[in-house]
Amino acid sequence: MSEREFIPLRIAVMTVSDTRTEGDDRSGDTLADRIERAGHLIAARMIVKDDRSAITAALHDWAADPKIDVILSTGGTGLTGRDLTVEAHRDLYEKEIDAFSTLFTMISVQKIGTSAVQSRACGGVAQGTYIFALPGSPSACRDAWDEILVHQLDYRHKPCNFVEIMPRLDEHMRRK
Repeated sequence: MSEREFIPLRIAVMTVSDTRTEGDDRSGDTLADRIERAGHLIAARMIVKDDRSAITAALHDWAADPKIDVILSTGGTGLTGRDLTVEAHRDLYEKEIDAFSTLFTMISVQKIGTSAVQSRACGGVAQGTYIFALPGSPSACRDAWDEILVHQLDYRHKPCNFVEIMPRLDEHMRRK
């Protein structure tokens, strides 16, 4: 069996924040740097205010864009009243990737102990697009990318990965 060839994905990065700007978006920069170093493409990037309807609308538009394969958001996954990213994600999800949250928590516990309980990182699929909500700290973005996403978004990763099932993510929306 021959070795699989790398398939670059088009990944959009959304920072959810009332205070971040392009000049100080360290978490978005962390993700963009890692995405590009892995050989993927930055399909889009934006900062969205902590507003559920604005987040949902931006996610919906990106998920409907055939030039975007994956959406990573950072920020708004905590427990405060302004943390609405997870709710916005779940407004769109057709299927939630429950094990992403579990695995992220397991990794976080090793690094920050019981403080990991405060994260609500999540992942799912909508309109044939993978969508992940990551915490707003650069270290959490590094952990999610380096420990989970860099592998699952690489077609060469075995025994299985997200890329190999991408063509079937929206099969329920196609005519039989």
